[in-house]
Amino acid sequence: MTAAAPVPAPASVLGLAPVLPVAVLADASDAVPLARALVAGGLPAIEVTLRTDAALDAIRAVAAEVPEAVVGAGTVLSPARAEAAARAGARFLVSPGWTDPLLEALRGTGLPFLPGVSTVSEIMALLERGVSDMKFFPAQAAGGTPYLRSLASPLPGARFCPTGGIGPDTAPSYLALPNVPCVGGSWMLPQDTLARHDWPRITRLATRAARLGPGATAPA
Repeated sequence: MTAAAPVPAPASVLGLAPVLPVAVLADASDAVPLARALVAGGLPAIEVTLRTDAALDAIRAVAAEVPEAVVGAGTVLSPARAEAAARAGARFLVSPGWTDPLLEALRGTGLPFLPGVSTVSEIMALLERGVSDMKFFPAQAAGGTPYLRSLASPLPGARFCPTGGIGPDTAPSYLALPNVPCVGGSWMLPQDTLARHDWPRITRLATRAARLGPGATAPA
């Protein structure tokens, strides 16, 4: 069997797929079958959050064994964690917020990254620093689609991946916005399904998520 070709390194996290799956993995051995299930469903990117001791090993395993996936690290809170994730093989980095030292470290890895924002001042500060791709977090709690819609005209240079409280019912309304190429979420990764290692179900859920877009409705 011919090995799958690696996906080219993305210039931006945004646009890989309409949905960026966000995974919290307690067991690194789940990472490879999970990534394969998501890729089979049409979601090539996966954000593994650095919230568990298994996260870096999970990123390392996917980077080595699933070349058709684009694995990234989420919840990057410090320069040291950014550097560790890059060494583990992460191909993009995501943070819930940002500081100047963290931003410098994210840039220093040479990887695409999404620093988190939730206010206009934070967005303007990033634009001043040459950063236009951002994570809007926590999306629903911070104002949701009305808030992001109101930003499109005064801040046309900013693009967002909203994450936090988004599900299949609300994702299409976000994706209909001109400044939202993709959304982040974990609804296609139910904890009970992960615990049972029901990878076919995750592929089915990923397939439905990959079909979401402007005007779409949540599949039954």
